[in-house]
Amino acid sequence: MSSIVLVLNGPNLNRLGTREPEIYGSTTFAQLTDLCVAQGLAHGLQADVRQTNDEAELIGWLHEAADKNLPVVLNPAAFTHYSYAVRDACAMLTAPLIEVHLSNPASREEFRHNSVISGVATGTIAGFGVDSYRMAIEQIARITG
Repeated sequence: MSSIVLVLNGPNLNRLGTREPEIYGSTTFAQLTDLCVAQGLAHGLQADVRQTNDEAELIGWLHEAADKNLPVVLNPAAFTHYSYAVRDACAMLTAPLIEVHLSNPASREEFRHNSVISGVATGTIAGFGVDSYRMAIEQIARITG
């Protein structure tokens, strides 16, 4: 049985493919899920891909990861910039946490430049579209392998 990696996605990522494709690309969330599952399998990992628009649900998933010592690939989306509750849940993780972003927040509006998550993440991958997820899953496999 392969190891599990949680691939957690925050608000509005369910709108991929239609929401500002010039920034986020044309890949749908279903296609992103398929990509993550395939990338996980290629590296001996079972990618459990989830998305929520609810901060409490995301925190619950992070608690699950902490309790089960599961590595996490996290795109916190808008929660990146202000959710200390999500940050505190991330700080409880003992397995690797890689923060991902489709776009490069540092090249966008100033309010997006700050991440409250990155200080507790193992690393951050941003600006490569859906390839950010591929790279993150590959790194999880390397770190945990």
